[in-house]
Amino acid sequence: MVDFDCMDGNISELSVFFPAYNEEANVKKTVLNAKKVLKNIGISKWEIIVVNDGSSDKTGEIAVKLGKKDKRIRVISHSPNRGYGAALKSGLYNSRYNWIAFTDSDGQFDFSEISNFFDKQKETGADIVVGYYKKRRVKKSVILTSKIWEAFIYVLFGLKLRDIDCGFKLLSKKVIDRIDPLESERGAFISSELLLKARNAGFKIVELPVNHYPRAGGEATGRKLNVIVQSFIDLFKLRVKLIRARSV
Repeated sequence: MVDFDCMDGNISELSVFFPAYNEEANVKKTVLNAKKVLKNIGISKWEIIVVNDGSSDKTGEIAVKLGKKDKRIRVISHSPNRGYGAALKSGLYNSRYNWIAFTDSDGQFDFSEISNFFDKQKETGADIVVGYYKKRRVKKSVILTSKIWEAFIYVLFGLKLRDIDCGFKLLSKKVIDRIDPLESERGAFISSELLLKARNAGFKIVELPVNHYPRAGGEATGRKLNVIVQSFIDLFKLRVKLIRARSV
C-alpha cells in the first residue's frame, strides 16, 4: 500500500505532533530539538504541532510563544483536559502532510531516531512503524501493567506487538484517512485502537527498537484509576463492535 512522497523513495514531508499535559518543564526543549532534527535531515516540508490538552501550568503559553517565532509550529488547545486519546486524535486529524510522526512531549525519546524510522519504512514499505523500548525508564509496576494490557489485546484481538503503547510512531496519513474514525479519548486504548483498525484495513505494521530516557521534569499522569478503567471500557466496546460486524 505504500506510496512515497518523491521519486527516490524518501519521505520528503512530515507532520510531527506532541501531546502535552502539564509539561512546562519539557515542552520547549522537546519542540526545539525536533525542529533542529527536521532541519538537519533535510525534510523539505514539515510542521510541528503541540496538542496542549488542558494543561494547568504554562505548557500552552510556552507552546504559543514558540509558534509566534516560527509559523511551522502550531498549537491545538483543549479546554478542559480531555485525555491522551483526545490529544492523539487532534494531532492525527489535524496533520497536513503525507507522513505523520508523534512522540511524547516529556523528552524521554530522542527525536533524532526518526531517521531510523524512515530507514525502516523504506526498507519494508510499511504504512506504520511502531517503536518498542530497548529499555523502558519507568517503574517496574508500569512495565508489568503494560504487559498485562498487551496480553488482553492479544487474547481479544490477536494483535501481537512488543510495545503497543510505545509513544514513538511513524505512519502514513492515508492510514488516518482510510480507517474508521478513532473513538477513544480518556483512556489509553487509543494506540491499540489505531493499530487494530489499521491492521484490519490491510495496512502493513512493522516494529523498530528505540531508546528511552529518564524523565527530566514533571510527572506522568496516564496511570490514574479512571484512565485505566476507561481503557478497558473502550477495549470491550471495540470487541463487541467487531463481533457484531462479523455476524451481519
